[in-house]
Amino acid sequence: MILVTGGLGSIGSHTARALLDLGESVVLTAHRSTRLPEHLAGDDQVVVEHLDTTDEAAFLDIGKRHDITGIVHLAAAPYDLADPVRYLRADTLGLLNALQAATAWGVRRFAVASSIAAYLGVEESPLREDVPLPVIAAHRIPVFKKTAELFSALAGDSAGFDTVSLRIGTVWGPLGVPDNPFTPLPRLLNAAVRGEAPDLSPPRPPAYAEDASDLCYVKDCGRAIALLMLADRLGHRIYNVSSGRLVRYSEVVSAINAAVPGAAITLPEGRDPDRPTDTHLDITRLREDTGFAPRYDVERSVTDYVGWLTRHDR
Repeated sequence: MILVTGGLGSIGSHTARALLDLGESVVLTAHRSTRLPEHLAGDDQVVVEHLDTTDEAAFLDIGKRHDITGIVHLAAAPYDLADPVRYLRADTLGLLNALQAATAWGVRRFAVASSIAAYLGVEESPLREDVPLPVIAAHRIPVFKKTAELFSALAGDSAGFDTVSLRIGTVWGPLGVPDNPFTPLPRLLNAAVRGEAPDLSPPRPPAYAEDASDLCYVKDCGRAIALLMLADRLGHRIYNVSSGRLVRYSEVVSAINAAVPGAAITLPEGRDPDRPTDTHLDITRLREDTGFAPRYDVERSVTDYVGWLTRHDR
C-alpha cells in the first residue's frame, strides 16, 4: 500500500490513479477537502486520511491503521506564502515527518517531489540529472527542493530504504491551478473554455508564440511517478519526470483553437524578451529504468483537458 501525501491534488490524484491501474492500493492524505475526484471515486482500493503533514504524531498514527510499503511525498506549503521562513518551516516539517514515518514503518521506497527549478542557473540543454547544481538562493522553491533531495537521501541511507527525487517539469492538466505562476498555458485554456478573453496581466507570466516549456500532461506525470515507485530496481536516486521535449506556446494555442470553437487565441510573435533561454529535461534515465514514454502529445492533452474543464471548475 502506497501513501501519497497531497494525494487529492492534481499530481497526487493522478499518481494515485496510475498506481491503482498498476494494481497497487493507496492511502491519500489531504489537509483540507477529503472529497475524491471523479477519476478516483468508487475505487475500493483508495483510502483518504485527513492530515496536516506538520503534525508528527498524526502522521505516524496513519501507520497504525494501514500497512504502508512506500511513500510519495508531494504535499507542499502554498507557493505564494509571503514569508520565506514560514514556507521553509512548513515544508521542512512536512518532509521530516514523512521521512520519520518512512523510517518507523520500514518502507521499501520513498519518493519526494523535486522540480525542474532545481536546475536554476544551469546553462546546458537538455538538463541531465548528473549536472552540478549551482548554489544559489534565487527563490524559495528551488532552495527547498534541492535540500529535500539531500535530506531524503541521508535519511534513506541511514534507515535502509530507497529514495527517489522527482525533478518534475512544467505540469498541467485536471485539478491544476488556472493561474499557474510558472506558465500561462492553463490560463489561456481555461479562458478559452469559459468563453473569456485571456487575462495575462501581471503577476501572471506573459506568453509569446515562440516561448517554449518542458510541458508534461499530469496523467503522464502521475504514471511516471507510479512506475518509479513500483519498479523492482532503480539504477539512480534522481529522475527527471516530464515529456522530455520543448513545447512551443504556439503549438498549444493552435491545439486550443482547434479544440474550442471560437477561441481564436493569438499570441505576440517571437519570444518574450525578458525570458531566459528555454530548456528541457532529459528523461533517458526514466525511460530506460521504467519503460516510460509519454502518451499525451499536445493535441491529446488539450482535448482531454478541455473535456475535463467543460465539467469542472479547474
